[in-house]
Amino acid sequence: MIYSTRLGFSKSLLAFKRNLSTASMDDVLFEVKNDVGIITLNRPKALNALNSSMVAKIRPKLKEYESQVRMVIVQGAGGKAFCAGGDVKSIAEKGVGTASLDLGANFFRNEYSMNSAIGKYKIPYVSLIDGITMGGGVGISVHGKYRVATERTLFAMPETAIGLFCDVGGSHVLSRLDRNLGVMLGLTGCRLKGSDVAKAGIATHFVHSSKVDDLRSKLIEDVRDPGVVLAENTEDLGGMEFSMAPFAEKIDSIFSHERVEAIVDALKADGSEWALGMLKSLNEVSPTGLKITRKEILKGKNLSLDECLVMEHRLAYRCVEAKHSADFFEGVRALLIDKDKNPKWCPASLEDVKDEIIDTYFEPLPTDKELQLS
Repeated sequence: MIYSTRLGFSKSLLAFKRNLSTASMDDVLFEVKNDVGIITLNRPKALNALNSSMVAKIRPKLKEYESQVRMVIVQGAGGKAFCAGGDVKSIAEKGVGTASLDLGANFFRNEYSMNSAIGKYKIPYVSLIDGITMGGGVGISVHGKYRVATERTLFAMPETAIGLFCDVGGSHVLSRLDRNLGVMLGLTGCRLKGSDVAKAGIATHFVHSSKVDDLRSKLIEDVRDPGVVLAENTEDLGGMEFSMAPFAEKIDSIFSHERVEAIVDALKADGSEWALGMLKSLNEVSPTGLKITRKEILKGKNLSLDECLVMEHRLAYRCVEAKHSADFFEGVRALLIDKDKNPKWCPASLEDVKDEIIDTYFEPLPTDKELQLS
């Protein structure tokens, strides 16, 4: 009886391990049709959030496809999300120390290297950003040549809410959006929906979600330049107003300030319902994350994508190492683990986050720790 029980347990354990292995194998799918490489992020229950396993598979496949196919299409499975971010929860669950630092440093290094490769891709790269597109989902899409949004697209860079900063090349992308819109998006985590994602310049094209399958088929079947195919099969948004347009002047003026304290003061002086909403968002997120994000966007405007990624890798490494990591671990705990949505930031106020503290995040890492990009 004991032997039978143990045998049953062993079989169950083997089956469990087999299921885990299969899940890992299937977390990203690769297919080639008519000389087009198709990459499908396949963790729909996790909103296709990128993990180490997925990044480790995508990086070499991108290199392989670059010399073997005429175009790459990237999409998300499940219909709800393209990719809702990166799997930072697994890093935080290791706790403060060597294990989390090693896991985090490896994940960020590989992810940012992938972002760099996409930014320099030699063949057309088309992202179908239908659904939630945040954090890591931005990194795997926005650096490519073509990004197709739908009415279901939900874009955000909400990293300050978990004690981080806008990474995956965010300092490059956000610093180049018109009229300080990128500064506002990066600091507040404000969400853009549907056609606004294209109006802001984050997406290059827009199509209704009901036509995504047809668009994908035409991109695969039509051997003409994908820019021509996209132009013929997506919508003209010329007559549609950007929802942020009524606030464009305020965004440009208020978020032009180099110091976050000055942005807060300007919002208080404005006093409108819109300004109070912005203030509420800023008051809820990490003061340290805010100051890092403001500085990286300022610096990013004059840097190439690769230079931005090297800078962001330094920031990410520092956010995970013990002496700098308080807000990251607390933010992930409050929003993703315990989900009490009540993080205790340290320092708790902007005034207590001194410039010299922020400067240490940007300092070069030891040579063997720096991000090396070809």
